[in-house]
Amino acid sequence: MAKSPCPISKTQFLDKAEPVKITIGNMEIIADKREFSTGSFGWYHNGKTTITVDGKPLSVQVGLNLTVVGSKEADR
Repeated sequence: MAKSPCPISKTQFLDKAEPVKITIGNMEIIADKREFSTGSFGWYHNGKTTITVDGKPLSVQVGLNLTVVGSKEADR
């Protein structure tokens, strides 16, 4: 299967990308733009939040990567 080309360069992404708001349960978290160690880029969040189940608050660890498809091979 052919890879999808990335329509934006790494420089454009890092200059122009805005943080992404994501809702988990009732909590809104913010994923910040990032270049990953693999050379790809996208958004990242790592933290904790609380989700309630049957009236009981559960502390959960959130690890989130949103990687732009094809970004590893994108122009710099």
